[in-house]
Amino acid sequence: MAQTDQYTQILLSKKIGKEVHFYSKGYGIISDSKTGRSGIVDSLGNITFNDSFKSEISRLSENRFILKGKEGNFRGKVALIDEKGTELIPMDNFRYRTWENKERLIYSKAGIESVYDYNGKQVIPSSDKIEFASENRIFVKKGGAWFIYDYDGKQVSDRAFDEDLRFYKGRVYITTGIGKGEIIDSNGKTLSQISNHYIEDINGFPFLVTKNIAKSRYGIVDESETVLADEIYEQAFVGRKYIYLIKDNKVNIFSKAEKKVYPTEFHYVNHLFDGLFKSLKDDKNPKIAVLKTDGEVIFPKEFDVVEAFKIEGEDYLYVSKENEEQLLDKNLKNILDEGYQIEKVFFDNLIVKKDDIFYKFSPKNRSYTALKNIASIKPFQFYPAIICKNKENFYGMLDEEGNEVIPFMYDDIVTFLGENEIVVQKGKKFGLTNHKGEPLKEVIYDKYSTDRKGIKLTRVNDSEYLYFTPQKEKIFFE
Repeated sequence: MAQTDQYTQILLSKKIGKEVHFYSKGYGIISDSKTGRSGIVDSLGNITFNDSFKSEISRLSENRFILKGKEGNFRGKVALIDEKGTELIPMDNFRYRTWENKERLIYSKAGIESVYDYNGKQVIPSSDKIEFASENRIFVKKGGAWFIYDYDGKQVSDRAFDEDLRFYKGRVYITTGIGKGEIIDSNGKTLSQISNHYIEDINGFPFLVTKNIAKSRYGIVDESETVLADEIYEQAFVGRKYIYLIKDNKVNIFSKAEKKVYPTEFHYVNHLFDGLFKSLKDDKNPKIAVLKTDGEVIFPKEFDVVEAFKIEGEDYLYVSKENEEQLLDKNLKNILDEGYQIEKVFFDNLIVKKDDIFYKFSPKNRSYTALKNIASIKPFQFYPAIICKNKENFYGMLDEEGNEVIPFMYDDIVTFLGENEIVVQKGKKFGLTNHKGEPLKEVIYDKYSTDRKGIKLTRVNDSEYLYFTPQKEKIFFE
């Protein structure tokens, strides 16, 4: 019941004797290379649709697909179908555009466009031109002007626009003249009017980055055009809580909460949490410092590594220098007992080591749980699990709770950065599994090779190729 889509796809391919692709949420796509025909299979191996003509099927959502004909009168035509092949939008010579994870489709034919939902119902009637504006807005062109609609087909504003726009975080800036413009929301309402500044960036709204065009210098105003930072800075970068202003090769931190600029002595900084920042390494001093928003240096520029992460919803700071490492809580107090070395950091706990014994460590309750029969942890494996060698010199894999995911029976285990597939080796033979321990390919192959898309397994003169699938979770730090 808990098997992954990847493993289900493998099992379905074996069950029906046809290669299953793109299995997800109960359905996969099959294609026959000999006949050129495509079909749809469900989780039990039932072929719910098998086209009678050469075709190609692509997925739109859980049980909605696009069918494209590839022969005869159907060549080049497309249709919106369900898992049984029922045509919800009849096959015709039309083009379509969709927005990710939104069940809406812009239908284009003979220069006329309209919007349909994934049940084949027309949501917005035929118009001259239609464009997606954001994850919840659509621009529709009528009578030479553009109007804002929502995804249910309702016009949300009577305001007409000269062009279609793209909303970011529900806002967009429109230039109305030299140093003039306005910020509007996705309902066409004016949020701010600008009369005397060139606006460079509105992503920090209500704080706006301005630019002196003649001098190529940046500053900050609020939505009322009150100047908060003069246009004297060479660069400006907008963050979630702060805006970073560069002048004379030093960064100044503008706090949105305090509406104030604080200078620092560093070239650039990255926000950690709660108004703490770390400096970057540079040619003069390849070390890292920790400072507050106001520029006060908390830890001098002498650390090799400084990383922040959340464990069980709490903020922690990892710092190390000269083989000395600490895990600090939000009050900057070290919570690791003396002699423990951090091996890996996960979402809910850490793996630490002391006196050749590995432990699962919970920062929240300060508990250490020994991992039994573990001799070593394989280094440089960026994976949401732990590749270990036991005291019998066999490799296996544990999850972050210390539970066995892959049994300790292999001579080697190899993972790939960001990917779900794992190469396992017994003697001189190779196979594939995934991070759930599900066998994807038997351990019968003589060698393997990889490219950026997947893994090729070779046995004598025969070979198989498996595409990479991305990890859904990653460790924060190793």
